[in-house]
Amino acid sequence: MSQSVVVWRQQVRMAKVSESEDSDEGPACDEGMGPGPSGSGMLPSEIVEAGSSDEEGQEKVRKSSVDLRKEILEVGGTEYLFKLHKKAKKKEEEKPEPEPEEITGPVAVEDFLKAAVQGRIQVVEKFLVDGGSPNTCDEFHRTALHRASLEGHTEIVEKLLDQGATIDFRDRLDCTAMHWACRGGHLAVVKLLQEKGANLKLKDKLLSTPLHVATRTGVADVVEHLINSGVDVNSRDREGDSALHDAVRLNRYKIIKMLILHGADMLAKNLAGKTPADLVQLWQADTREVLEKKEPNTTEIKNGLKFKVTKPQ
Repeated sequence: MSQSVVVWRQQVRMAKVSESEDSDEGPACDEGMGPGPSGSGMLPSEIVEAGSSDEEGQEKVRKSSVDLRKEILEVGGTEYLFKLHKKAKKKEEEKPEPEPEEITGPVAVEDFLKAAVQGRIQVVEKFLVDGGSPNTCDEFHRTALHRASLEGHTEIVEKLLDQGATIDFRDRLDCTAMHWACRGGHLAVVKLLQEKGANLKLKDKLLSTPLHVATRTGVADVVEHLINSGVDVNSRDREGDSALHDAVRLNRYKIIKMLILHGADMLAKNLAGKTPADLVQLWQADTREVLEKKEPNTTEIKNGLKFKVTKPQ
C-alpha cells in the first residue's frame, strides 16, 4: 500500500478522534466552586444532565469508531486504490505544457553545454542560431552531443546532428556519442545515432566497444539491438575481457544468455587467464548452469523462432 494512503488513514483517524473529544468536552469548572456534591459546582439536577451528556458522548465515540473502521476498509480496497491511481495519472497527463523559454542575449558556452544535459532545446537552438559551433566542448572534450546522448534527449541529439555536429567526435577517453548513449541506456538515441551513420565498432581508450558499455549498463534492449546490428560479440577490451566476461562479472543473466545465443565464446580467456565461467561466483547458480551445463547442439527459442546453439569445442 502506498505511503500516501497510510498517511491519509492517519489523518482521518486523528480527525475523527479530535471530533469525538470535542463533542465530549463540557464547560470547564474548577474544583470547589459553587454548591453541590464533592465541590463540583453543579446542582444535583445538573449532575444528572451531565451524566446523560457523558453517555451521549460515549455513544458518539462508538459511532465514530465504527465509521472510522468502515472508511479505513473502504480506503484499503483495491477498487479505491485503482481509482486513486487512475485519478493521479489523469491529473499528470493533464499537466499543461511548459511555456517556451524566453532567451535574451547570447548564450554562453557553459550554458549551452548545461542545456544539453537538462534538455532545454530552446537554449541549444539559440546558441546554434547565433553561430555557435555544435562541436563546442568542455575541458574533457565532451560535446553537447555527448551530454545529450547520455541523458537521452533525442530531440537535442537530432538538432545537433542536423546542424553539423561530428557524430563520432571523441572525448579525452576516446568515447563517442554512441558510447555515451549506451552508458545512459537509451535505445532511441542509439538507433538515431546509427541511422545518422555512427560507427558501432569504435573503441575508447580502454578498448571498450559500445557493446561492452551497454553490457555493463545492463540494458538488455540496447545490447540486443547492437548484436542484431552485427557487432562483434567477442571483441576484447584492454583487459582481454569480452562482453560475456563483463556480463558474468556483473551477473547480467539475460544478457549472458543473449550473448551465448549469438555466438559468444564461453572458453575465451582474458589477460588474467580467466574464462567467463571462471568469473562465476558461488551464488550465481543460474549463470554457472548456463555456462557449464549447456549440452552441445541444443535448441533455444527466441521470439517464437528456434535457434540451434553449438557448444564450442
